Amino acid sequence: MAGDKIKLEFEINTDSKNFLEGVKTDYRLPDLSKALRCLLDFAQNDGDLDQIFKKIRCNRCD
Repeated sequence: MAGDKIKLEFEINTDSKNFLEGVKTDYRLPDLSKALRCLLDFAQNDGDLDQIFKKIRCNRCD
């Protein structure tokens, strides 16, 4: 177990949970928490934060 982990509670949309479950299954990750941590690690280390956060993407907007 690398690094200290804390327990958080937050809300996400059903389709986002389904996405994480698919990633968990496809990449044989132990749990949804690991899938989310991988995405966060990528955003922190390799992601272009302006590209991630400045462009508005809404998967649920009409």
